[in-house]
Formats: sequence, structure tokens, C-alpha cells
Amino acid sequence: MKKGYKIKLVIILMLVITLNLSSGVVKALNLDNTKENFIICIDPGHQEKGDSKGEPIAPGSSQKKPRVSSGTAGVATKKPEYVVNLEASQKLKTLLENKGYKVVMTRETHNVNISNAERAQFANDKNANLVIRIHCDGINDSGKTGASILIPSKTGKHTTAIYEESNVYGNIMKKHLEECGIKVNGVFERGDMTGFNWSKVPVVILEMGFMSNWNEDKMLCDENYQQKLMEVVANSVDEYRIKCNEDKNIE
Repeated sequence: MKKGYKIKLVIILMLVITLNLSSGVVKALNLDNTKENFIICIDPGHQEKGDSKGEPIAPGSSQKKPRVSSGTAGVATKKPEYVVNLEASQKLKTLLENKGYKVVMTRETHNVNISNAERAQFANDKNANLVIRIHCDGINDSGKTGASILIPSKTGKHTTAIYEESNVYGNIMKKHLEECGIKVNGVFERGDMTGFNWSKVPVVILEMGFMSNWNEDKMLCDENYQQKLMEVVANSVDEYRIKCNEDKNIE
């Protein structure tokens, strides 16, 4: 091979390498930029006073459910669920904002009256990339414990379009919770939830545990345990966002 050709070949190879590296840098920068524009809507479940007035369970539905309830309360602490939900949600907000995400909340006080459909519409209007609804469980079985993750039904008339991404985040969260030693009862599809049926964006409910269980109630009201749970939720958002970007970059 002549010397001139060798030089040209080296130059071509260097250009190819530079372009590939530049592409990688651009993708990395885009990933960082999308983080700033990745909107998380946090919905602290319930409110101080319930509203039993009915609202359609889905757009155009004749079936109605109460607009919103005040939730359950702890058997040991007597603490209302709506208080615990907001405490945990505020911790999650801080964690996500510290990571660089844009966060909006459906409520930041207890004295509100926001229905389940209105909460979903709020997230829709904000063009949220993901809605995380924070709740606690209660049941007539004091032995029942563990977190549960609820997602929209894949066969629901109004939720088919948001099922896949909701399911992805729900299972990422399940994995990380279990890795931290937190019992998870499962990821359950629900087609009867107003907040799911009105949502146009991916949405997941985290039932953090059972306030009807004496020990779990005390754990859920403990700030350190709330922090632990919310760190898992926030870290799960990181993995979910990266996966969303990877899927969008597939050609």
C-alpha cells in the first residue's frame, strides 16, 4: 500500500472514531437534558375530608364511585392515612428534585377536595411522564403485611395505551423494593380505579403497607422507614427513565 493511501486511511479511521464518540456524547447529553424535562406527578392519596359525591369511574361511564375518601388509619398509631401519604410524598418530591427531575404534586396540604378523576386530569394537563400515587392499605386481617403495586389493566377500554409503561415501572419498583428486603405482595392490574381510567399517562399506585397491622403501621409512620421506601421509588424512576430513553433511541 502506498504511503499516501495509508495517510488517507488513518484520517478516515480517525474521523469515524470521532463521529462515533461525538454521537455517544450527544446521546449522553440528551439523556441528561431529558432528565430535566422528565415530569413526575406525585399524588399523595386521599385528603382530610372525604367526598362521597359520585363521579364517573371512566370517561363516558354511567358507573360512579365516590369522588375521594379520607382513607384508612393506623391501628397502633391512630394516624390517618392521608397524613402518612403526604409525609412520604414530600420526601419523594425532595429526592426526585435533588436528582434533577421536575416534580408536580396534586396536593401539598390536607385541606383540599380533589377527586380521583381530577387528580388524573391534573397529571394529564401537566404532560407528566409518570404518575406515582402514594397510599397505605387497610384490611380486616391484622396479620396481612407487605407493599402492593397497582397498575392499569392491559385490557381496559381506557387504559390499554398506558398499560405497558405503567407495568414496566411497577415491576422495576417491585424489584428494587425486594432487593431492599421489603415484602411485595405483587403487581396487580386494576380496571376499576377512577384515577387509572381517566389517566392518559403511565401511572402506578404504591400501597406502602398495611396500617391494619400493628407493627407495619408503626413502621409506615416512622420517618426513617418512609425515607427508605421513597429512596427505592426515586431510584426506580432513574431506571425507568433510562429504559424509556433506550427504547426511544432504538431505530
